Amino acid sequence: MSDLPEYFFRIRDNGAFVFRVDAENRQRRIDMDQIATVNIRNGDIRPQGDRVLSDADTRAIQDWMDERQKTLNKREVEDILRTVDHLNQTAHWAQSRATDKQLDRVTDALLLAMHDLRGVLVRRKADRLSKKD
Repeated sequence: MSDLPEYFFRIRDNGAFVFRVDAENRQRRIDMDQIATVNIRNGDIRPQGDRVLSDADTRAIQDWMDERQKTLNKREVEDILRTVDHLNQTAHWAQSRATDKQLDRVTDALLLAMHDLRGVLVRRKADRLSKKD
């Protein structure tokens, strides 16, 4: 059991609960003691109860937060690229397989969402181009 990490992070919206893992006890069972709650969005690290975090605890939590933020950023871009794939598949579906009833159900929502997205993308691209000049 000594291959277990020293800390376990139970992922939750915007962060995690942080546990210290103890597998070196007489009962040879895994104990997890919650030591903190972290918020990825604002970088807040809150010790559990009256606990005082050690420098090692804080470093481990900060390292996890940095890695987690990188993972979330990467996933966000991957999700957007999957959305492009879905839009292409949706176009093919609308052109080749969709019934009139199905199109009636989704057309307005798709048109509004695409119109909104197009407006945002055009504005952001214009902002980037004007910064280059």
